[in-house]
Amino acid sequence: MSLVSIKSLTRVFDVSKPWLNRVIERLPKRFLTAVSDVSFEIEERSVYALVGESGSGKSTIGKMVVGLLKPSQGTVQIDGVDLMRASDAEIDRIRSDIQMIFQDPFASLNPRWRVRDIIVEPMAARGGKTEGLAEKLLEQVGLSPLDAGKFPHEFSGGQRQRICVARALASEPKLIVCDEPTSALDVSVQAQVLNLMSDLRDEFGLTYLFISHDLTVVQHMADRIGVLYLGRLVEEAAPGDLFDAPLHPYTRMLIEAAPKMDGYGREVVPPTGEIPDPINPPNGCAYHPRCPLAIRRCSAERPVLEQTGTRRVACFRAGELV
Repeated sequence: MSLVSIKSLTRVFDVSKPWLNRVIERLPKRFLTAVSDVSFEIEERSVYALVGESGSGKSTIGKMVVGLLKPSQGTVQIDGVDLMRASDAEIDRIRSDIQMIFQDPFASLNPRWRVRDIIVEPMAARGGKTEGLAEKLLEQVGLSPLDAGKFPHEFSGGQRQRICVARALASEPKLIVCDEPTSALDVSVQAQVLNLMSDLRDEFGLTYLFISHDLTVVQHMADRIGVLYLGRLVEEAAPGDLFDAPLHPYTRMLIEAAPKMDGYGREVVPPTGEIPDPINPPNGCAYHPRCPLAIRRCSAERPVLEQTGTRRVACFRAGELV
């Protein structure tokens, strides 16, 4: 059963200069399409990962799912409730089922609050019982109950992210959106936090939307991976299928871009090229200027995301990559 259903999700930002500047300089309005016509579903108690380079629209989707941004078009349904068309009572009910873990554990905790107050805030906002809650959750994330009386500056980055996880658990959510939760941490600490999140998923039956730019991080976490490029979903598959036989050239590039050595111990040069300007994207397939397999059709026509077996892919030459 799907807990989250996202259909034709689109978000456009007005990045124009102020009105007076546009009048004096005779400039038109400028719009940036951060997310364009994205659709996917997240099964209950599963992990769905969104991956892609910076600027691909991952974090924008995450913010729309938790309600921090409103979609320009499309719908976000969580547990059958459409966030854009729900009543106030439905919104109040569903809000407590959604939490978010942010990228930077140093910026996402109030430095003036004690850890106890930070953790219990989501439950306190619901009017629930908070006595002993912080101490219990700190134990569940591998910290000491005595840490509840401390301030955030007394902890390391990995410990702060554990506090963020404890805060996310406080309201007993069904869905947690994780926006690059380990990118600001050392590699060894990343593994600890990821293992913790995996254990908590099994213990509490959580559902994760996991956002990352690193395919190797999500390989062992996700049940399903969606690959974004310039705001569009270009491939979606199970981790095994995606890593064993990527169908989209961009997915293959991401996998090959991971640091690696050749047979002589020399570092292999990663693929080159940059993501295009999202304000003036290329015609046709947005990836065609960087794609080694591009044909004339790629620059004239945008491929549609189509079902291919158990996966979806948007590429005219996908069948030739198997």
